Amino acid sequence: MRNFIFAIFLFVFFSQPAFAGKLPDFRLKNLDNKTVAYSQLKGKKLTVIDFWATWCKPCVRAIPKLVKLHEQYKKEGVEFIGVNVDGTRNLPKVKPFSHSLNISYPVLLDVNNELMNKLKVTAMPTLIIVDANDEIVFFHQGYRPGDEKALEDEIRKLLTASESANEK
Repeated sequence: MRNFIFAIFLFVFFSQPAFAGKLPDFRLKNLDNKTVAYSQLKGKKLTVIDFWATWCKPCVRAIPKLVKLHEQYKKEGVEFIGVNVDGTRNLPKVKPFSHSLNISYPVLLDVNNELMNKLKVTAMPTLIIVDANDEIVFFHQGYRPGDEKALEDEIRKLLTASESANEK
């Protein structure tokens, strides 16, 4: 029972955004060294932002699951954006690494960790879901097998809530 309560505490604690409110319209370079704005990439209904690094083993395990979810939900107005936080030393590895993982969504480079720090991201990987109004509605740090199911459940719940709000 004690472990169950602790698990619930961790889920609630780590699902709450460290940075609440609206996501700023940030600008970062993509893998082709072109500066792009969040507003150019965001989804019509939801945007899932994944903060990751090449050296992060849980990130590497999570990304293939995110690629599948992206393929599954992009037609429903859900976009995924990867934000790589490797420093300048690892920067040359990011593009080939992204290709080797078959990342089909945009990958942006937060080389100086400015966005990461602004959003109070302190662990890799970190997932943030942003709604159509740019409000942060979900925040999750870390990855364990099965987290992708919780993410998919959250996406479905938020899409259903979005559709209900649009019907009113």
